[in-house]
Amino acid sequence: MAVLVYIETEKGAPKRNGFEAASYAGKHAANTGNDCIALTLGEGDDAELAKLGAYGVSKVIKIDDARLNSFDSKAYAKAISEEAKVLGIHTVIFSQSANGKSIASRVAVRLQAGIVSGAVDVPDTSNGFLVKKTAFSGKAFAFINISSENKVVAIVPNSFGIHQGSGSASVEKGSVSLSDSDFSVTVKEIKKQVGDTLPLPEAELVVSAGRGMKGPENWGIIEDLAKVLGATTACSRPVADVGWRPHHEHVGQTGVAIRPNLYIAIGISGAIQHLAGVNQSKVIVVINKDPEAPFFKAADYGIVGDAFEVVPKLTEAIKKLKSA
Repeated sequence: MAVLVYIETEKGAPKRNGFEAASYAGKHAANTGNDCIALTLGEGDDAELAKLGAYGVSKVIKIDDARLNSFDSKAYAKAISEEAKVLGIHTVIFSQSANGKSIASRVAVRLQAGIVSGAVDVPDTSNGFLVKKTAFSGKAFAFINISSENKVVAIVPNSFGIHQGSGSASVEKGSVSLSDSDFSVTVKEIKKQVGDTLPLPEAELVVSAGRGMKGPENWGIIEDLAKVLGATTACSRPVADVGWRPHHEHVGQTGVAIRPNLYIAIGISGAIQHLAGVNQSKVIVVINKDPEAPFFKAADYGIVGDAFEVVPKLTEAIKKLKSA
């Protein structure tokens, strides 16, 4: 029985989290001797969608209703669940992005499926359907067995990784049709964040700063470091609360939870609420002039020093390394 994976797209092409979801679903399908089918919603570029074949997908089904170009959790959930029924599929995979969170549970209800969110590894099907997931804000892992016939799994972004091979997937149109009553949201305007960097949930490199920067006028050195690394910028909650930085950059338990490969924290003390949202980062580097800052206990590498001296030197050193 094939595995279905929902792929988020932007301008007709898969997002980065879509490639990760495809890699995850493709691996699970291979482990169980099944095919992996991807599903996209809205208008898509066939050539771009076919590239999913390199990540384990054998076929891409697109429901290219123009009304689906704007996200609507109600309509998306119906389209995905109905297509799963048409295909006779019992396992549906999502990325646990902001959009994925809002539709995975709706799909589970429609399919009367058991659901695990926060998955970090492919299911163990040697004795049931055992899924490893994060627990207690990433401080522990839980193992959940889904016993229902239908199953929904949402994977944490940047937890499984992107595994590219070779190949190309076929692309065909889906059979599900939607009526106007299936749409409950009208999008009036979309404002994109400025810049070419990845959104925080998808970023592999993040440079973050806190109140130690003393004011928004000093953020230039943070942006310079992020630029030379190709990283996305972030901040602590107090910085966002006082308006030094936009709220979409706030990372932590009450902001955006992230799992980048590298997280550089500058002038952030490391309160428990902040750590809860970033402690799943692969490598954490802390720069703080206070040697007693709690963040150093969670750091893989730490620099005790004044950020206004350390960060510019670090930026120049990276520039020299890259030029060489």
